[in-house]
Amino acid sequence: MIVIFCLLFCLTNAFESRIVNTHQGPVKGYKDDGLYTFYSVPYAKAPTGRDRFKAPLPAEDRPFVLEAVDKGIMCPQQDLSMMVKRSLLTTEDCLIANIFVPDTTKTNLPVIVYVHGGGYIACYGNLVTYKNLVKSKDVIVVTFNYRLGAHGFLCLGTEDIPGNAGMKDQVALLRWVKENIANFGGDPEEVTIAGYSAGSSSVDLLMLSDTTKGLFKGVIPESGANTAAWSIQTDPIKNAQEYGQIINFTDYKNVEALQEFYKTVSYEILTSGEMSLLNRTDSTFLMAPCVERETDEEEFLTESPVKILKNGKYHKVPMLYGFASMEGLMRKDTFDQWKHEMNKDFVQFLPPDLQFKNDKEKAMVAEKIKKFYFGNDPVSNENILSYVDFFSDVFFAYATLRSIKLHVDAGHDKIYLYEYSFVHDDIPTIPYTNMRGATHCAQSSDVGDGNFTHFDEGLFSKPARDMKKTVRDLWYNFVSTGQPVPEGSDFPSWPPVGKDSTPYMVIDNPMRLSGSLLKERTRFWDEIYSKHYRQPSPPSITPTIDRTEL
Repeated sequence: MIVIFCLLFCLTNAFESRIVNTHQGPVKGYKDDGLYTFYSVPYAKAPTGRDRFKAPLPAEDRPFVLEAVDKGIMCPQQDLSMMVKRSLLTTEDCLIANIFVPDTTKTNLPVIVYVHGGGYIACYGNLVTYKNLVKSKDVIVVTFNYRLGAHGFLCLGTEDIPGNAGMKDQVALLRWVKENIANFGGDPEEVTIAGYSAGSSSVDLLMLSDTTKGLFKGVIPESGANTAAWSIQTDPIKNAQEYGQIINFTDYKNVEALQEFYKTVSYEILTSGEMSLLNRTDSTFLMAPCVERETDEEEFLTESPVKILKNGKYHKVPMLYGFASMEGLMRKDTFDQWKHEMNKDFVQFLPPDLQFKNDKEKAMVAEKIKKFYFGNDPVSNENILSYVDFFSDVFFAYATLRSIKLHVDAGHDKIYLYEYSFVHDDIPTIPYTNMRGATHCAQSSDVGDGNFTHFDEGLFSKPARDMKKTVRDLWYNFVSTGQPVPEGSDFPSWPPVGKDSTPYMVIDNPMRLSGSLLKERTRFWDEIYSKHYRQPSPPSITPTIDRTEL
């Protein structure tokens, strides 16, 4: 009898469900490990056929209850199965949201919308999940898919391929949350947007877009800034032509023919060149958001992030903004090859948002940058940490600090800057050293469940588990109060950042407030960009080409 009772209890608990009404129809979620999960809920519909690059359409109404179970849906991209170790369903009808709700009767809960990373060309909403954050805090978390690669970020400036389809998906998701999250127990006026890597760049850009006003009240960019060369296409037409060449379209210089090719080619071919974009020496991924041409339709962005930040005409919401101390470790796997290429031709490692009068000037600047990081020595095993610093700065650190300076100059006084530096003995040492470093998005791993490779937090060392709790507490404090360290907290005082990136919080054990962050390296890149910065431009029929390429 006891056995039968226990079995019935387990079965009842396993199938405990909750039905929530949305504007498109009711959805049925299930209790899972102490919280309610609603998976694969359509928030919009991706247009198809020749319209595949246009803005998303409204989600279809449903006269039935949707079983909101995990279908493993992801947007068209190259195969991810080896990386994520699970079966996924690739479909163009991929614009779905996942809502994680604590097991509580409370309402008006704060909401975090998380934008996934992947260089704008890969991954999906639930690559990282946040069940432990939801269970330990009174907060709702929403993850979601958006169109990727050429499907989401091809930008020709035409009626059929205007650009920023993937960003317009993100705006559609935020509008869906605004309309529906109250029915899940969330407060539509207490939405914070967060993201890691390309998701970090995304939320940083979402804050600058006129299309998002009133959709969120705080921003948490985790390792990725809107002014980075990989965050915004410098020359969209040139990028579209280059990608067309990569996927073997021979008439890629003919923009009209190129557009017709992109509109009719199979998704298999459209995505076939994406993995080759992950290891570009110019520190971009080719496909990314763009500055759009003004049309009769709603544009996501019509000015460059630098121009918007300088004129100060954007909604200045509180920000929890930062990066890990050794972001450049994301390039450690290419070190043994690239150290030779850097010694042979450092020019190829310059980002495309720099411009020069001629080849001679370009070579001089490249040599200046190489000398700053490596001195008069060749790039070698002995100075791999300088290699890490270079890519940390080019990808993440400098763009973040540059954006913050522009924010502060524009009067934004509610930005909380951090550098995540925590490491523990389970982290492998850096090649050719006995050191460990906080790699790309290390702080994001602490917010999410497990880390990017292991989900069982019980296997982590106590210091690692303690740091996860610390980071989750800081993030929740910010989401619920607008400050990572509110009055009365046990954490060290953390005021907003001001001039010269001062102060900032070192997230480590113990946490400590510090002075100007990476002052010398920031000053060096400020000098480079003050002389050679090339503003991203809207797509034009005649691509703007760096004169040194002629």
